[in-house]
Amino acid sequence: MVAVIGIPFDANSSFMQGPAVAPAQIRKNWNAGAINLCSESGIDLSDHPDFIDLGDLKIDNGPDAIDKIESTVAELLGRDVRLISLGGDHAITYPILKAYRTRYQQLEILHLDAHPDLYESYGGNRYSHACPFARIMEEKLASRLVQMGIRTLNAHQKKQAERFRVEIINMQNLQNPQAVDLKGPLYLSIDLDVLDPAFAPGVSHHEPGGMSTRELIDIIQGLQVPLAGADIVEFNPRRDLSEITAMVAVKILKEVAARMLELPTNRS
Repeated sequence: MVAVIGIPFDANSSFMQGPAVAPAQIRKNWNAGAINLCSESGIDLSDHPDFIDLGDLKIDNGPDAIDKIESTVAELLGRDVRLISLGGDHAITYPILKAYRTRYQQLEILHLDAHPDLYESYGGNRYSHACPFARIMEEKLASRLVQMGIRTLNAHQKKQAERFRVEIINMQNLQNPQAVDLKGPLYLSIDLDVLDPAFAPGVSHHEPGGMSTRELIDIIQGLQVPLAGADIVEFNPRRDLSEITAMVAVKILKEVAARMLELPTNRS
């Protein structure tokens, strides 16, 4: 079973809040009737027996939210549900991966983002949305971290990447992403600012020079390893134009869900 769950949390956003309202906006466009729910491969999510929408997690930006994210994800994984989590800011990936660690001992991560999110601490906050992959790797929640689309790597984060043996494919070197030898099981984390702002203006941190929507879809469709879960984060409706990014998020969600349904699963 593949399930979508919204995680409306953005307390750890460093620049501006807004991603907490993203799940509701994505779902509004998902259900608006202006599109169908077929993926490009022909999978119709509207009546697929192994696909469900669990709605949004009932949380706020309070101190208990992170623990509730972890416990909810753990409970769902215990029922053999594979999750697509809709953020929310990127800080949600850390508690999600803490829950995944109890089920997947050799999990690989493919992280698509303009930013490596490897700060030891940002603005005095070790759990900032600029830090989740530092927490994930220092706690050994994944056996491997591959990052694509990065175009903001500074000296500190470069040292962090070396420390954690992160494999980074900068945007300027992204010629053949399918050449990366992923083994799986795989967790896919998509920050929508991996896209150029021309394709996704509704993000808090605009970083020109990114992927096109087509390039991102091609990466998703090219995955050939078991997909244990995914998240789509950092959509900020407060910066969106004509709901462009909301519709991009729906499109990406459809393709991720389809690929998860198409690929076999295993745990290791």
